[in-house]
Amino acid sequence: MSASTLAAEAVWKQIESTRSVTDDQLSILHFLFGKNFERATRIVDQSGVKKISGEPSGRSIFQVVGESRRKEEYLCFPENFCACYSFFYDIVNRGEQLCCKHQLAARLAASLGACIEVKVSDEELAILLSNL
Repeated sequence: MSASTLAAEAVWKQIESTRSVTDDQLSILHFLFGKNFERATRIVDQSGVKKISGEPSGRSIFQVVGESRRKEEYLCFPENFCACYSFFYDIVNRGEQLCCKHQLAARLAASLGACIEVKVSDEELAILLSNL
């Protein structure tokens, strides 16, 4: 893991433990993630993050609203994957970013307890995931 990733993980754990974020924590995350973090905070402020959980397994995935006029929604796992174009272009192909704004929004909302919780059957969750 890179030093940036380790620093970010430490901050995420602090936010999760208190369910609140300080100005210092916001500054650190902004330093690490730049404009993607700014955009992620706007998505969280607009309640743009859903946590979709399967019942009875408890498995979950996040659905995050994009910022375009079309308001597309992207499925993502905050630490590993997002279905958006930016994830593949900026992160996978070019290696220019650590993660996309949707991943950051999902992580921030989850850490703050600010997700819209949606419960579905495990079968519905499997169908949703199969569309990836």
